[in-house]
Amino acid sequence: MRIGGAWLNYPGTQALCAVLGLAGHRVLFVGGCVRNTLMLMPVTDIDLATDAVPEVVAEVAKAAGFKVIPTGIDHGTVTVIAGGIHHEITTFRSDVETDGRRAVVSFSRNLAEDAARRDFTMNALYAEPSGEIVDPLGGLPDLLAHRVRFVGEPEQRIREDYLRILRFFRFHAVYGDPAQGIDAEGLAACAALADGVDGLSRERIGAEMRKLLAARNPAPALASMAASGVLQHVLPGADPRAIAPLCHLEADSPPRWQRRLAVLGGEDPGPHLRLSRQEQAEIGKIAEAIGSPFTPAALAWKLGETPGADVVLARAALLETPVPPGWRSDLGRGAGSKFPISAADLMPSLQGEALGTKLKELEGRWLSSDLKLTRAALLA
Repeated sequence: MRIGGAWLNYPGTQALCAVLGLAGHRVLFVGGCVRNTLMLMPVTDIDLATDAVPEVVAEVAKAAGFKVIPTGIDHGTVTVIAGGIHHEITTFRSDVETDGRRAVVSFSRNLAEDAARRDFTMNALYAEPSGEIVDPLGGLPDLLAHRVRFVGEPEQRIREDYLRILRFFRFHAVYGDPAQGIDAEGLAACAALADGVDGLSRERIGAEMRKLLAARNPAPALASMAASGVLQHVLPGADPRAIAPLCHLEADSPPRWQRRLAVLGGEDPGPHLRLSRQEQAEIGKIAEAIGSPFTPAALAWKLGETPGADVVLARAALLETPVPPGWRSDLGRGAGSKFPISAADLMPSLQGEALGTKLKELEGRWLSSDLKLTRAALLA
């Protein structure tokens, strides 16, 4: 079987593969570029695997005039920029020692050993520079069936790196087939080793959860996370039950992980997922406004059109109610509205604290009127 993709024909990519091949080394595409091409999904990164050790990769690439960056040379990885494209090239490896977060590796010339240390069968697929698929572990049927399955023994794979628990659910959300459900053996292993999540850095957990929550429909994966006990290790108190109705309501809206995280609820996600202050503030405003009485127009005026849409959708999902009719046009109206009263309208009869109090009172009346009270009506 042969794959085709625009990235296969990048001149810089072809040239890089050619110089490594002419130097007597095997080089293959691996991971996301192969997986996503086969699944007709966008390719964002080009990763290669080779039997050449990192120092040789760097030497050959530099001699050909390419820029080389030693991004992870101790672990066998160098980045080569060819034709303006970043290529991450990693030497075939096997694990010598793992502690659940980091691995000590030895370099190998055996492709099967390299495949055996990967996390999921759909990630253990390779492609020759010609596009010919190389499948040392028989993972192609899993990929074509949209089945996310650990390579070998799931518990062993997880003990090598506990982040694979979160990747299992994230990959199911992005690549899995909801109709056939999540892999039972993998789910059981994640449940048995859920405590391992506690040893991961909050940054790594946050990065995985952003990606999972940005999937088109993360509801089945999140439900499985909750059932296995993993979700409570990630975000204590989170409840995924409203995510499925939210995804249904979002049919015509782009998915936003911030909206989904606000709907999950639970403890403050900031420290648990190591969110930035801006992200925390945005999610906090959405969560707080869900219980407010504001109309879509008032929400858009107070928060902005996008956060206003987040609140409308989140509120409907959590309360199990339909979205208000005409809510999208109301959001646009609110975002483009201007409060009709200024301080000058109330001066000089009101000053200082009294002026501020009156302005706030009038703003409240205006918001309660769905932004329809005029300047004259407010001042009457």
